[in-house]
Amino acid sequence: MGIRRAAKGVGDFLLEAAGEAVAEVILSVFACVALGCLVLTVYLSWSYSPRLTVTGGGLLTLFLACGAWHVFRASGKGRRRGFAALAAVGFIVSAVAAFFLLLYGTGCDCQ
Repeated sequence: MGIRRAAKGVGDFLLEAAGEAVAEVILSVFACVALGCLVLTVYLSWSYSPRLTVTGGGLLTLFLACGAWHVFRASGKGRRRGFAALAAVGFIVSAVAAFFLLLYGTGCDCQ
């Protein structure tokens, strides 16, 4: 009875370890692809128009700063509407994406 339970426990452990290894590889590949797409987008944008790239980057920075301000300020009302909600969601999505790329993109060996 104890041998079956031990064998089942070892099998479950190996299955979980293999699943985690596969998930880690998938996340790393996804991070490398996302980082490559980001670099390609900046490169193509810069080759098309450097002024437009800098202007777009500045506007994106202002948008994300506005979103961060709406997320972290003490709000009297419970809900955000319109542009404030869009900016807050944009900031949260970009912060999560940056954190993901920081965790998985730094280990990318896809030079």
